[in-house]
Amino acid sequence: MNKLKLAIGSAVLSLLASCATAPEPAPQPQPPSLPVPPPAQRQVTPAPAPAPVAAPKRCDATATFQKDETFPFDRYALTEAAKARLDRDVIGKLADCASVEAVVVEGHADRIGSQQYNQKLSERRADSVKTYLVGKGADRSGIETIGMGKTVPAKFCPDSKKRSELIACLAPNRRAIVSIKGPGR
Repeated sequence: MNKLKLAIGSAVLSLLASCATAPEPAPQPQPPSLPVPPPAQRQVTPAPAPAPVAAPKRCDATATFQKDETFPFDRYALTEAAKARLDRDVIGKLADCASVEAVVVEGHADRIGSQQYNQKLSERRADSVKTYLVGKGADRSGIETIGMGKTVPAKFCPDSKKRSELIACLAPNRRAIVSIKGPGR
């Protein structure tokens, strides 16, 4: 066993001796490099900022009848306040459009009355707005009307003992909404 240990030790020593005497490979020549300045002296050229793209001008608008612009109970005639709002916010806005993509008029009713009656009443309200706009020079074929009936209330009111109080409370629901879409000038 001692002879075996001695033989292994001797082999290891000769292996180590041969490694120590073997010449190291010569380093490969490196291409010459440019000197790199310290970070504080480096100049960084920023990339040019992209030119801002202007969004196309739009003449989109929405006008909703409110307060004294809403329709009287069980009526579809426009109030003077509603006409003034249409002149200012719809006819005035149509003049800013290069072309009109769409004009949509929604008529609405309150919840008093049957579904069928309120549906027809809301359609008449939308039609009265369209008739007014056409009378002011808007293109009839470019105006779409829709009656919403009592399906989209703007205000919820509890049932009241007095019918007149309920009618007054539900006034915001008796409205029209006009939406305009188109590119601006």
